[in-house]
Amino acid sequence: MKIAILGGGNGAYAAAADLAQAGHTVRLWRRDAAALQPLVDAGSIELKDADGTRDVPLALASADIGAVLRDAALIVIPSPATAQADIARQMAPHLENGQVVFLPPGTFGSVVMSRIARQAGARADVAWAETGTLPYLARKHGERTINVTIRAVRLPTGVYPARKASEALAVIRAAYPSVHGCGDALSGALMNAGPIIHPPLIVLNAAPLQHFERWDIHNEGTQPAVRAVTDRLDQERIRVREALGYGAPHYPLADHYANDRWMYGDAHKKLVKSGDWREHIDLHRHRYITEDTELGLAFLASVARWAGSDAPIAEGLLAIVGGFLGRDLRAGPRTLEALGLATMSRAALLRLLHEGE
Repeated sequence: MKIAILGGGNGAYAAAADLAQAGHTVRLWRRDAAALQPLVDAGSIELKDADGTRDVPLALASADIGAVLRDAALIVIPSPATAQADIARQMAPHLENGQVVFLPPGTFGSVVMSRIARQAGARADVAWAETGTLPYLARKHGERTINVTIRAVRLPTGVYPARKASEALAVIRAAYPSVHGCGDALSGALMNAGPIIHPPLIVLNAAPLQHFERWDIHNEGTQPAVRAVTDRLDQERIRVREALGYGAPHYPLADHYANDRWMYGDAHKKLVKSGDWREHIDLHRHRYITEDTELGLAFLASVARWAGSDAPIAEGLLAIVGGFLGRDLRAGPRTLEALGLATMSRAALLRLLHEGE
């Protein structure tokens, strides 16, 4: 299958290497042409995982988004949600009928990017989908080397518009067999693990993160008090899903720590053992703040407000992060209020999610 990967981060490089290794025709686009040049020169990505290290050839690595998107059946965008608006505008003129865009994860980006692409002139009949996490726990080990610690074994995915779910999921499964449908785009967005796991780890480790040059929030930063807050926040997410009528499995984050039933299977010990997450985290610029808190957690809190579901942990974490950022995160750009959806009835929003705008 012809697959386009858009992005230059850990997830994009992991997706490009992994899907090319699986035999797909993979083309990778990155906005930063200079940073992409090592891949252009080599024609490959170096993939490291439990099976060792090897070079994986790519069909194309290019800063020309049109060349990368041309005739692609599947477009995978593992980039942070903060990059989605710019990517949507750049891809808009090049989208083609029948293409499927997969956001792992999306932060409700399936609806947001569709809207932005249409405003930028896109007229192609495209399906958008989003899941709860990246398909990989991965970190770069060099300018063209990606180390994959673990691959997802379950990827609950929502499709926008939901009327296209059957055909969209079939295309995505050809690349990611672990994908399974979980309903519409709002259901998919409420599977997003980043806004659940990262904001408590950031807030409750803020002092050591600012004191030490490198700190592992998943190792010494994950203590019983932190886990207790994370579990309570995740219970708020699940209550919102239930209030909106979305059924199980909800993939409670507790399974990430306790057993092998979560999206990555039994991953937490491998994540800690790898050492790749002992890193410097800037409390103002890191994506755990800019993506998972300012966008993702604010989105969750806004959906809870709209659904009439109490979410004091989510609101409290937003208030604390807003305290050190110096702004009210309840008015963030990814909230239902900012998206003009908060005044819709449930029936009207469900109709929009099924039919599209």
